[in-house]
Amino acid sequence: MSSLEIGLWSIPILLLLIFLRIPIGLAMFLTGIVGTWLVTGTWVPVLAQLKSVIYDTFSSYSLSIVPLFLLMGQFATRGGMSRALFRAAETMVGHRRGGVAMAAVAACGGFGAICGSSLATAATMGQVALPELKRCGYSDSLSTACLAAGGTLGILIPPSVVLVIYAILTEQNIAKLFLAAFVPGFLAALGYMLTVSLYVRFDPKSAGAQEKASWAERREALVSVWPVLVIFILVIGGIYAGIFTPTEGAAVGAAGTGLVALFNGGLDWKAFRESILSTASSTGMIFFIVLGASVFNSFLAFSQLPQQSAQYVAELGWSPWFVLILILICYLVFGCIMDSLSMILLTIPIFFPIVSALDYGLPLEEFAIWFGIIVLIVVEVGLITPPVGMNLFVINSMARHVPLGQTFRGVAPFIASDIVRVAILVMFPSITLFMIRWLY
Repeated sequence: MSSLEIGLWSIPILLLLIFLRIPIGLAMFLTGIVGTWLVTGTWVPVLAQLKSVIYDTFSSYSLSIVPLFLLMGQFATRGGMSRALFRAAETMVGHRRGGVAMAAVAACGGFGAICGSSLATAATMGQVALPELKRCGYSDSLSTACLAAGGTLGILIPPSVVLVIYAILTEQNIAKLFLAAFVPGFLAALGYMLTVSLYVRFDPKSAGAQEKASWAERREALVSVWPVLVIFILVIGGIYAGIFTPTEGAAVGAAGTGLVALFNGGLDWKAFRESILSTASSTGMIFFIVLGASVFNSFLAFSQLPQQSAQYVAELGWSPWFVLILILICYLVFGCIMDSLSMILLTIPIFFPIVSALDYGLPLEEFAIWFGIIVLIVVEVGLITPPVGMNLFVINSMARHVPLGQTFRGVAPFIASDIVRVAILVMFPSITLFMIRWLY
C-alpha cells in the first residue's frame, strides 16, 4: 500500500473511531502514530516525533491566549454580566412582538464579545433568559431555538477560541482575523433577530406580550452594562491601537472581568477556585485535541495527502467556486456529528492547501482570512444542526420539559438564516475584508 493510500484510508478509520465514542484527540493521536509507522516502516520517526511535537505544540506563545479567554468567560459568567446584558436588551426591545427573544439574541452577542465560547454563551444565557421567556408566554420551540442559535455568536464575535486555533493552523494574524469577524458577527445577530420577527409574524401564538419599560428603567439597565463595554473596548481597542498583543489583551480582559466579578460579589474564594479548575479542565481538553491534531497532521504530511489532493483538484479543472461549495457542504455534514474545534483541527490541514492552490481573485492573506471566516460561520451552523448540534443539547438540558423534536423544528428558520448569510459572504468577500483593507 502506498503512502497516499494509507493517508486516504486514515480518514474513514478516524471517523470510525470517533463514531465508536473514542475522544477526538485520542483518535487523531492514535491514527497519526500508527499511520506514521505504516508510512515510514519504522518506529524511529514516531519516537522522534513524540519527543519534539509535544514541546513544539505547547511552547507556542499564541496558544496561551486560549486559557486566558476561557478564564475571561468564567469570570464574566460569575460577575453577573450575562444578566445585565439581557436586562438591558429586554428594556429596549422587550415590548415589541418577539422582543424578549430578540433581546436574548442581542445579549448572546454581547456576552460572546467577552467570552469566546459558543457552548459557554449558550449555557450562560440559557440560565438567564429561559425563565424570562417562559414567563412572557413564549413557546418552548422558539425559546430554546433562539438561545441555541444566539449561543453560536460566542465563537464568531471576537474574541473567539476557534479563530485563534485557525490562525495558528494557517499561520495567519490573529488580530486581523478578529477584525474580519466583526461585520459577519453583526450580520449574524441581525439575521437571527430578523428571523425571530418573521417567526412570530407567521406564528403569533409563539410569543407573548410584555409591558414597555420606562425611560428610567432603560437608563438603569444600560448603566449596568458599562463594565462589559469598557472591557470590550479596552481589549479590542488596545489590540488594534498597538498597545498590546492579542495574548496580552486576553490577560487584560481576564483581569478586568475578574475585578468586575469581585466587585459585584460573584467571585469569592470558592468561585475563584472553581473558575480556575474549570478553565484548566477546558484548556487541558483543548490542548490534548490540538496535540492529537498535530500528530495526525504530521502523519498527513508524511503521506503527501494534502499536497496530492491539492494537485488532483487543480488538475480536474473544476471551478474554484464549485470546489468551495463542496467543502462548505462537507462542513455542514461534519457539523451533524462533530464539535466545531474538532472540525477545524481535522479538516483545515486537508482543505486549506486545496483551496489555496485555486484562484479566487484575492491575495493569499486576504483569501486565508476570508476563507477562515466563512468556515467559522459554517462550523457555527453545525452547532445548531440536528441530530447532534451541541448547542441544541446544551439548551435542551436546561429545559428538560421541552421535547428535543420541538427544538429541532424551532431552529430550522435560524439555520436558513445562516445559509443565506453564508451565500452573501461567499458572493461578496469585500463585506468580510473591508475593515482589514481600511485599517491595514
